[in-house]
Amino acid sequence: MFFTVDPSNGVAIYSQIVRQVKFAVAEQTLRPGQLLPSVRQLSQQLAVNPNTVARAFQDLQSEGVIETLRGRGVVVCKGAVERCRKQRRSILAERLSAVLTEALQAGLSAKEVRKLVDEQLRTLDGTIEAIAELQ
Repeated sequence: MFFTVDPSNGVAIYSQIVRQVKFAVAEQTLRPGQLLPSVRQLSQQLAVNPNTVARAFQDLQSEGVIETLRGRGVVVCKGAVERCRKQRRSILAERLSAVLTEALQAGLSAKEVRKLVDEQLRTLDGTIEAIAELQ
């Protein structure tokens, strides 16, 4: 299981961790009942303060994505997959809306925005296939 954070992208590190866990659950890279790394392990892997990881885990627990099992650690909750899929869609729709709003406010027409989106999808198509082959 590999998570990454980017301190310079403007999104709080704990939010990046939350989003990555939700996305991993949504795509079933993390499955219900599967053990997550401990706070200490993940904080060392990401080179972040353990309190940052603990906050991310608290948010995920309050949203019903993970739970702590005494003596075992932190695991993905049953029923989290569908919840995370809905949240993933919502998160991505929100980010896409912000980008589209920026493009339209910058003076691009809807037609120009569609053309840009189509170009980017074509560019990413080969990348997505390569990523899928690795999994």
